[in-house]
Amino acid sequence: MLIVACISAHGFGHGSRSAAVLTALAARHPDWRLVISSALPRRFLDLAMGPVPFEHRPCQWDVGVMQADALDSDLAATLTALEALEARLPAQIAREAAWLEGERHDPSEPILVLGDVPPAAARLATRLGAPLVWLASFGWEAIYRPLGAAFVPWADAALAAYRQGQLLIRCPLAMPIDWGIPEVRVGLTTSIPRLAAAALAQTAGELDLPGAARDRCVLISFGGLGLDLASAPLQRWPDHVFIGPDAALARHPNGRVLPAGLRPLDLMPLCGRMITKPGYSSFCEALSQGIGIHLVQRDGFAEAAVLEQDLQNHGHHRLLSREAFMAGDWQLDQPLLPPRLGPLPSDGSAEAAAAIAALAL
Repeated sequence: MLIVACISAHGFGHGSRSAAVLTALAARHPDWRLVISSALPRRFLDLAMGPVPFEHRPCQWDVGVMQADALDSDLAATLTALEALEARLPAQIAREAAWLEGERHDPSEPILVLGDVPPAAARLATRLGAPLVWLASFGWEAIYRPLGAAFVPWADAALAAYRQGQLLIRCPLAMPIDWGIPEVRVGLTTSIPRLAAAALAQTAGELDLPGAARDRCVLISFGGLGLDLASAPLQRWPDHVFIGPDAALARHPNGRVLPAGLRPLDLMPLCGRMITKPGYSSFCEALSQGIGIHLVQRDGFAEAAVLEQDLQNHGHHRLLSREAFMAGDWQLDQPLLPPRLGPLPSDGSAEAAAAIAALAL
């Protein structure tokens, strides 16, 4: 069996989610070949997949929404990028389909396409005559339609593509999805931290982290684009240590840079709270590890409001305006607000892998 995963490069969240599901699928079927077709950087994919072997095809399948930074969107640039990608897709689909056909061990070897969630994955699946599974907490039609008349044709085209799938794996923390295809609902789709207790303790010592005082160790991460944390007012919280992937954290006495080869998830057992923007995979990881989320609110992206509501329903949290974040008013001295409902199940990756395997077989 050949699994080709077409993964959006709109931030790292889609890649983290798909990697969690693909590694769970590899655990069930280690003889299946995994191909990741995405514009995500190879170094990120290597880190996300860990020891699981895969092949990388560096292809861009969607645009998403172009961003100036982690919190701001550029709609004009998004429309320009959508048109440019549409012009490139026919040649890319023909090339990738030919390569995948050539990779079959024999003409009868089955191929399955997993889309997270570029609409163009439907065209590749049609070209291959392969079943198509969507892994989604939203589709681009739900993001584009509220952005104005210029985006309506793109929303319509995305919805038509999504309706061609054979199965929707509906993730939690999801926007409304009405694609009219069979679906399976799953729990939080996340990997697990990779450091054993001894390695975790050693890393905490090397980084001079608070250790047992977990609530004073704060993960700070804003995804692939990030924010400029060079001038972030960490000095307002001298009793806390902040760790994240942004190299600018090293400029602060109480800032720590995430060591190479480690994911934010790997150090979550040492952290009590996380400052972040609305992001599906960041939420899944933090909720699965029992971390309180200090959410910097975001406007202009429809998913953000849904994630904010679901965080209040299912996670311990505090809400920060962008102005409060920039001023350093991070509420780290305040108790976390409890969820209005209850926790979500955290076995979504295994459930998703089982659903893919059932369709493939």
